[in-house]
Amino acid sequence: MSSRSNTAKEIGIGGFALLSVPITTFYLGTWQVKRRAWKLNLIEEVESKNKAPPVELPDDLEILSTMEYQRIHLHGKFDHSKELYIGPRQPITDSDGGGGIISSRSQSGYLVITPFHVTDKNVTILVNRGWVPKHKIDPSKRSDGQVSEEIELVGTVRLPEKRPQFCPKHQSKSNNFFYRDVPKMAQLTGTAPIFIDADANSTVSGGPIGGQTRVTFRNEHMSYILTWYSLSAATSYMWYRKYFYRVKTL
Repeated sequence: MSSRSNTAKEIGIGGFALLSVPITTFYLGTWQVKRRAWKLNLIEEVESKNKAPPVELPDDLEILSTMEYQRIHLHGKFDHSKELYIGPRQPITDSDGGGGIISSRSQSGYLVITPFHVTDKNVTILVNRGWVPKHKIDPSKRSDGQVSEEIELVGTVRLPEKRPQFCPKHQSKSNNFFYRDVPKMAQLTGTAPIFIDADANSTVSGGPIGGQTRVTFRNEHMSYILTWYSLSAATSYMWYRKYFYRVKTL
């Protein structure tokens, strides 16, 4: 019998089964390296779009599905009679100052989603005007902020969200949503399924706080890389000491 056969016999099935631990953890570490590269590219792409000058709404609205986080310049008018709400949510604010409805970060409220008719494109889309505290969700309590004239605004393209786990389903015909269900919102209001987050400069006195776009991404891949590779190295050494080294010394 060859020495290779003797070695395999000494290690046994259990030993080879345990060898899967360092191999699997090494694979997971390598996978996280690729995920980190993908995440860094995504962050760079989003930051580039966010810093770029706003562009006009394209004639082909289908293109917007590839333009998430792109800044868009719009000219048109709101239809406040068909307001929708997403929440409850806490506000995203750089500070507690500004011209809108000011509130503590810890206060619960809602995002106000309003149909916006883009005059030069003759299309109506959905615009997230921003955040209001719960006690201001009734439009009559913030009438000063219900802009009636044609305006220009800049916003960020957002795509539909998938329903989060454990999140309640939207109630039929309700104007309150728990997440950004763009197709349902468009169906309810009779608009195109296009969703724009208005920027902070859109905020008017008495109106919602604009700029409710979070463009930060969790990037914890390096810690995962170190964890998986460390486990792979440690378990590889343990396996070597327990099986291969012992066999060689017999």
